[in-house]
Amino acid sequence: MPPEKPFLAFDTTAAHCAAALLLGGDCIALAREEMAKGQAERLMPMIEEMLAAAGYRWADLGGVGVGTGPGNFTGIRISVAAARGLALGLGVRAVGVTGLEALAHGAQGRCRVALPASRGAVYVQDYDGETALAAPFERAADDPALWPDDPAVTLIGDWPDPPAGMPHRLIRPDAKTRLRALARIGARRLDQDAPPPAPFYMRAADAVPASDPPPRILDDPA
Repeated sequence: MPPEKPFLAFDTTAAHCAAALLLGGDCIALAREEMAKGQAERLMPMIEEMLAAAGYRWADLGGVGVGTGPGNFTGIRISVAAARGLALGLGVRAVGVTGLEALAHGAQGRCRVALPASRGAVYVQDYDGETALAAPFERAADDPALWPDDPAVTLIGDWPDPPAGMPHRLIRPDAKTRLRALARIGARRLDQDAPPPAPFYMRAADAVPASDPPPRILDDPA
């Protein structure tokens, strides 16, 4: 991506619409609105308002990055579909970034990052700097195995309050820090052989098939 082209990143994986504009490695615009629903209707107008305020149009973008999860199923689908649609319409690349990767951005040494899951659980992943050491996994918030054995491991993200005497360093980045991290990782991936963004789900949807029998298809009398 040419350095004069701004890079757009956005995320709707939780109860918000959030977007950032990156130019030459600097975050030149941020927009974020808290909302439990309505992201599909608000995302594009919010981005357009942010672009206009920064003096840019859709056609000026050099690439698109999107948060792919884990998080809210509907929110993940909204943002990933929007990113792929924008990439197709604008003729640019789209790349995905997980929320766990964004938490590890800029980390030094061993760390374990955490995002909230449903039903009182936590999604966690171990990193050495920004390099993932293993696949992410899920633990209950009250599971002793949630906490790493090595006291030198830094905890980053949405951690529950640690047990008394827990020696680990704890960092809880704010929403703007996470959004900037998503944008910077995404912009970096434009020059890599990264696949198009796809939803990153840690568990199956809570929805279940309908219990009512399906309608009977009548034969065409003709």
